[in-house]
Amino acid sequence: MKRIGMTMLFLAMLLPAVSAQTVAPPAVVKSATAAVEELGKKVVNSDYKAAIDSMYPQWKARMAKRKGGMKKLEEELAGIGEYMARNGVQIISFKVSGAPKAYEVWPGDRADAAEGAINYTKWLLLIPTVTQFRIFHDESPKGSVINTHGFQVAIADKGQDNWTFIDGSDLSVSDLRSLFITLPANMELPPVKREEAE
Repeated sequence: MKRIGMTMLFLAMLLPAVSAQTVAPPAVVKSATAAVEELGKKVVNSDYKAAIDSMYPQWKARMAKRKGGMKKLEEELAGIGEYMARNGVQIISFKVSGAPKAYEVWPGDRADAAEGAINYTKWLLLIPTVTQFRIFHDESPKGSVINTHGFQVAIADKGQDNWTFIDGSDLSVSDLRSLFITLPANMELPPVKREEAE
């Protein structure tokens, strides 16, 4: 464990300060947005396993450790549908809402050792979303409609469409930087909030 810590510190010293927000090619933005929308469509249709299967592997492993193992994590996530139904909650819709922010992460070989340039091997996009829920209660047979503003972190290898995701509902900048150490400490995440639909 000590050796891993020293290695991470050494890498941090070698790398440039941060990978600043950048402009991703339109094809990358389109691909990531489509992948998030497809994931949302599956969740709206109660395919919660899709959310488990497409979770960013390192984040999934961390969540599993917190829950006491991968089996417990998968059981908890698989039980979301039943929990929602039991508490009168229904997902109505999901959509991407707003412009994504893009970063290049996961340093590869140095492109120019003299200038210290780095070739980054992955795209990371913060994609704002709105999920609409209906909550049934005694006061109204039709229930209340709630808009939940959040975001998905979409990660893929450059040149590929192998997008995996981290849900942003309970995510901090520190969480992301612990996975991708070149992200800026002052990066701003999309807002997470709930409001009653008009």
